[in-house]
Amino acid sequence: MSNNSLIEKVENAIDEIRPYLIADGGDIRVLSIDDKNIVNLELLGSCETCPMSPVTLKAGVEDTIRKQVPEIKGINAINGVIN
Repeated sequence: MSNNSLIEKVENAIDEIRPYLIADGGDIRVLSIDDKNIVNLELLGSCETCPMSPVTLKAGVEDTIRKQVPEIKGINAINGVIN
């Protein structure tokens, strides 16, 4: 499967939870997927500094992505409160 196809699938998964992120003043952007199928995300808006970002990313974002795109092995936030 091409990297672009995987990114599109991940974006579609994120679109399901994006309204909740936006409602809290934040958002996330997919930057890339590495050769180990780890998604690199950028936290945007209030997500950058929110103390709940690690929980949101693990319990919300990562779970949603991995359920819909089983090829993905994990996520990595490149900014914000987790690196």
